[in-house]
Amino acid sequence: MESIVIDDADIRLLELLQADASRSNQTLAELAHLSPPTSLRRIKRLRQLGLIEREVALLSTDKLAPLIGSGLTALVEITLERQGAEYLDAFEARVLPTPEVQQCYRVSPGPDFMLVVHCTDMPAYLALAQQLFTSDANVRNIKAFFSLKRAKFEPRLPLSRLRGPGAA
Repeated sequence: MESIVIDDADIRLLELLQADASRSNQTLAELAHLSPPTSLRRIKRLRQLGLIEREVALLSTDKLAPLIGSGLTALVEITLERQGAEYLDAFEARVLPTPEVQQCYRVSPGPDFMLVVHCTDMPAYLALAQQLFTSDANVRNIKAFFSLKRAKFEPRLPLSRLRGPGAA
């Protein structure tokens, strides 16, 4: 794996993009204390390095609820009967293309996977659980926790530890 080297200016740009990726390059450059061409060049490099995976819009679930319904969010623990790499990979390959599966983590210790699933309602969740989990002979245990309230959702990564001593 290639060694990645970034400096404080790169970290400032990453932090600014995490807060609001819709800002113009001119605004980003000003806030990062860079010239616009330098900002553009650095952001392009950060994308090429894979540090910026993608840029998305975060939608307001509360404001969309009257249009699409509040939906149902479940945190789902999955334990497989057999945990060999081929079985773990097969489970991932089945759940990853499913739009209702918003996040999928391999975890340890305890269950093999933790999923964040969002469905329109309980019947939709039950159909999804049947399709993805119950019909899989290798799924030994499913434990679902249903969200009553989302108190925090912050997809930012803390980058402050990357800064050198005395950096602003």
